[in-house]
Amino acid sequence: MNRIFYIEKKDHSKEKLTVMLNEHPEIQFVSFMGIDIGGNGTDEKIPISLFISDMEEMLKHGIQTDGSSVELEGIATLNNARVDLVPDLEANWFVDYNYDYYCEVNGLPVGTLKIPAFLMHNEKFVCSRSILKRATGVFKSRLLEIFKSKPELAQKYGFTVADIEDIVLTSATELELWVNTPDEKANIEALSTSQTLKEQYWKRTHGVVRTIVEKCMHELERYGLEPEMAHKEVGGIASKVGTTGKLRYVMEQLEIDWKYAEALQCADNEILAREIIEDLFRNHGLEVTFMAKPLEGVAGNGEHTHLGAAVKLKSGKFINLFTPADMKADYLSEIGYGSLMGLLRNYDVVNPFVSSTNDSLNRLKPGFEAPVCVVTSLGHTKEIPSRNRSILAGVIRDFNNPMATRFELRAPNPLSNTYLVLASAYMAALHGIEAVIKAGVTTAQLEKEISKEAGTEGFYLEKDKKYRSEDDVFEHYTEDERVALFGKAPSTVYENIQGLNHGGERVALLTEGGAFTEDLVNSYKMVTLSKWSAELVGRIIPNNMEILRSFKKLHEDFSTDVDVIRWQKINTLRANLMKDSTVNTSVFTQIREAIEQEDFQKASDLQIMMNEEMTHIRAMYAEYRRNII
Repeated sequence: MNRIFYIEKKDHSKEKLTVMLNEHPEIQFVSFMGIDIGGNGTDEKIPISLFISDMEEMLKHGIQTDGSSVELEGIATLNNARVDLVPDLEANWFVDYNYDYYCEVNGLPVGTLKIPAFLMHNEKFVCSRSILKRATGVFKSRLLEIFKSKPELAQKYGFTVADIEDIVLTSATELELWVNTPDEKANIEALSTSQTLKEQYWKRTHGVVRTIVEKCMHELERYGLEPEMAHKEVGGIASKVGTTGKLRYVMEQLEIDWKYAEALQCADNEILAREIIEDLFRNHGLEVTFMAKPLEGVAGNGEHTHLGAAVKLKSGKFINLFTPADMKADYLSEIGYGSLMGLLRNYDVVNPFVSSTNDSLNRLKPGFEAPVCVVTSLGHTKEIPSRNRSILAGVIRDFNNPMATRFELRAPNPLSNTYLVLASAYMAALHGIEAVIKAGVTTAQLEKEISKEAGTEGFYLEKDKKYRSEDDVFEHYTEDERVALFGKAPSTVYENIQGLNHGGERVALLTEGGAFTEDLVNSYKMVTLSKWSAELVGRIIPNNMEILRSFKKLHEDFSTDVDVIRWQKINTLRANLMKDSTVNTSVFTQIREAIEQEDFQKASDLQIMMNEEMTHIRAMYAEYRRNII
């Protein structure tokens, strides 16, 4: 019997669903999947019999839940906690199968029908999915208004306003992940050396990893995600074979990609893909982490996010709005330049949604191709596409495929809230488009604007910043030069979230057309700062303390003066970080006290100091240990 893996919009009627569910007794539960402000998905189990009997009511009004079970700080309060989960009838639904539990009727794995939903509080949609839906709606309606007011712009693309059926925002993400054997400790030096030597990048997978990767590709295909590629990434070391002939030690970094979709469906697909990949690896005894920086000193997991926009004509034809009329004459169209300039100029209100955790900012440091500079690359020439991996937002072009033109935002990681990343990025892009159209400038002038040197006045971009570089920004510029030209990247979550506190035009662009609301932006700030401070005190400091306690005096009979001096320096630094005295308060204690007093600026400054000193002491101890006989 063929299983159902996903259900499209056309089959969301009560009649079709009832027949389908009765024919598939292995589907025994229903779960409404809402995505809160923190990016968490709800997952409750409703018996299928109850769903079938109450289907009409549930599909129309959804179900109720307690606001304490979702992250909506400042919105769903203790005295007003009711939150409704309202199903999205436009999205694809999918069936999540439990391969450890089988249906007694037909022997198939028991499935849960997962229905993407919106969270509603006080008759208002207050979730990440609803923000993205509103943002794409605002983008489409504003762009349609532009075409109506500037019919000559549509004519450049070869259509009229009357020809437009829809404006389609397409997005895609590239998922990186680490897989490893449970309970095995990483040899950081071995991983770092293997990475430097490129021993794992694009190499052939084998053994259980190959098997699972191939299963992942087939499973993604069953769910309609159209997988495009899977390969090894730069991180990892060679697996070891045990006495049974099977791999007993695995530590590898992988990337799995699938086809683009409309923005909201893209974000839903990513959640589905993560669950599929995680379940398949764990079913074969391997752990998966999507953390941005699971290991210090080794490449982290990125999730390059692609942004595109097209017009769908009533004839069925699609026209890419970022592609210029003549690709030999221009890198981008007016709308393309406007989108890219808007994203770069307003990135300080996009970045808080891209990087909202300590883990995410641990990845965004110079090296390992992690983008820390707000800069783009168009290409050395119009004939040669750019593949500059050191920049924040790349322009993807293909001379043979005008539909391929898009932007690649390189800063997100697998645990970024893709709904809010896409929503904020498209709203920033819209701001740039409207500025470009209002200015009435040519594509040649736009190329000059985005290519300007720092200190040159522009009609839209900031005077004191440089926005384009075809050079490797880490090799070509010093750190001081990067800060002067591109701005200083936030070092902590607190610093990053300040982008949403500056007020003015940049924050206001998020709330244009009601895409975000002030309440939702404030809720996001509260959720993010609460997680940051709780993790800082409850996880990062205790973990650092364990690391420092693990540093033991190793030199004895064959010690030298170098060993003694090095250990004294390590011990002094250990004490400064974690040991209080009557005359000295340790860095760790100062951070705890600052958090208790809600002095977040002080806690942020101390965290920067702590991170620098922990990196330094790790390197010192590795050097000390290497000299021990």
